[in-house]
Amino acid sequence: MDEQESQEVAFTIILHSGSARSLVHEGLGLMREGKFEEAEAKLNEGEEELVQAHQAQTNLLHKFSHGTTIEIQIIMVHAQDHLMTTMTLLEVAKEMKYLYERTN
Repeated sequence: MDEQESQEVAFTIILHSGSARSLVHEGLGLMREGKFEEAEAKLNEGEEELVQAHQAQTNLLHKFSHGTTIEIQIIMVHAQDHLMTTMTLLEVAKEMKYLYERTN
């Protein structure tokens, strides 16, 4: 895998995980307002974005497992960090939604 292809994968991961992160934050704002159905929709949209980011990561891992040499650049490290923190944020947001609903 050449450097350009590796960077394209990294930016795909960053793009979709960044979109997901924004949607999760929108959902959290809606939760604070008691708009739980709208919040749920935002979280679901965020999850769909994460699926796309995760698919890019999975494709990369698939290539690696089949012998493709992949040089890791700092942008890929950043992309992986972005993906994993957003996945964690989504999990926390889902728990917070549950708690918000119980307290209202």
